[in-house]
Amino acid sequence: MSQGDLLHVVTDDNISGARRRFGHGIVWASAALMAAVAAAQYAQERGLGDFGFQSWRPTLYAYILWAVCLCWSKVLIHGEHGKRTLFVLPAALFVVSLTIFPLLFGLVIAFSSWNLSSPLGRQFNGLDNVRQMWADPFYWNALGNMVWYTLAILVEYVIAFGLALLLNAEIRARKFFRVAFLLPLMLSPVAVSWMVGKSMLEIRFGPIARLARWLGWENPSFFGSAEIARFTIMVMDAWTFIPFMMIMILAGLQAIPKDLTEAARVDGAGPWHTFWEIVFPLMLPVSVTAILIRIIFKLKLADIVINLTAGGPGGATDTVTSFIFREYRDRSNVGYGTLLAMVYLVIIVVFMTILMKLAERLAGPRT
Repeated sequence: MSQGDLLHVVTDDNISGARRRFGHGIVWASAALMAAVAAAQYAQERGLGDFGFQSWRPTLYAYILWAVCLCWSKVLIHGEHGKRTLFVLPAALFVVSLTIFPLLFGLVIAFSSWNLSSPLGRQFNGLDNVRQMWADPFYWNALGNMVWYTLAILVEYVIAFGLALLLNAEIRARKFFRVAFLLPLMLSPVAVSWMVGKSMLEIRFGPIARLARWLGWENPSFFGSAEIARFTIMVMDAWTFIPFMMIMILAGLQAIPKDLTEAARVDGAGPWHTFWEIVFPLMLPVSVTAILIRIIFKLKLADIVINLTAGGPGGATDTVTSFIFREYRDRSNVGYGTLLAMVYLVIIVVFMTILMKLAERLAGPRT
């Protein structure tokens, strides 16, 4: 065996005590510096002193210095073994800086009264935002609407499965229809809201409104009543994202061995029994995955609602995301809007955790 064919084996380095102490020292020194800069910045924000800070940028620089020292110390203290940590540690520190710190800052804002139109700035108000949320009927109405929007995914799944079965069959122009059905997914929801909602559904000159009048609907107002407006939003959102579920299910159908379905036909099974006993059980993992991803997209539904109805009429089409958006944009209520976003985040985490547990049982192997 040549020298180049030998594997590199990581062995314990002979690291001196002074080197270890230096590694620990730079970490603690940089951490102390970061804590001191952050404390000085906080004291200046509270009016307890003036240290000349114009923004939180010095604290950011101190955090970067601490992160570099932490990575360096791993190599100093652990040698070759410490270098393996550098494959993960920088990415973890970057994620912390982009998620954990903003989340903590968001919690501080959530329990504050901060209206951008007020000259007083941000002020801590304890649980006042929680009490306001608890007594806010529009927020609970938006949560109720999200239940209906989420339940509509079951209908979307049935339509997507049917289209996938159709495109998986031996039909003419199959490739053309696959591309045509994917076109709505390529459009932005904002473009859909303007192209379909503002143009085609326009009550006076829209082609769909004219067709509705020709069919006998005297006043085809698609956004005049609560039920019709909510149904219209569901249809437009479904038209945009059904192709996403369809393409996932189609990929799963094409992965099923044809020998199974052919053997079922030889044994005398009809199309329905073949689908229900063979195809559908094999498609459960793909179906559950498609539904879960679709629920994630649905829970952040806002684009179409904001551009088309702004939550109207009377909050009938409002989603939680669109309601929070209006708290920020229209009312400049940053503190209350942040609290609503934090509560909604907790609801999503709990809801998706429960769904994933149920999906694991449903799509798991059966004994």
